Amino acid sequence: MNPCQMYSGRGRSLRLLLDTQSSEIEPVALKAWAEKRMIFLELTDGKIFGFPSDRFLILSRAPDEQLKEVQLEVGGHALRWEELDEDLTVAGEVAGRFQSIIVT
Repeated sequence: MNPCQMYSGRGRSLRLLLDTQSSEIEPVALKAWAEKRMIFLELTDGKIFGFPSDRFLILSRAPDEQLKEVQLEVGGHALRWEELDEDLTVAGEVAGRFQSIIVT
């Protein structure tokens, strides 16, 4: 199959480009919450994913009450803590892209 397909309908044509390199779908969260210094995500595929808040400098310094104020943004593609001015992507967390925190 050609990676480019032509679609015609109602006098219009549209070229669809198919991603032949990856069949993975970017993860999207339905729900986010914090519990015992862990951040949890419920994904659209039904999986529950969690990561320690201490993997991120700003989150590691936040009190539990501020961690619990996590909100989903960008249609479930991002996490936001307004008071902390911290944003993380759902895809980045699921892929394990955490900050390296160096304690001196």
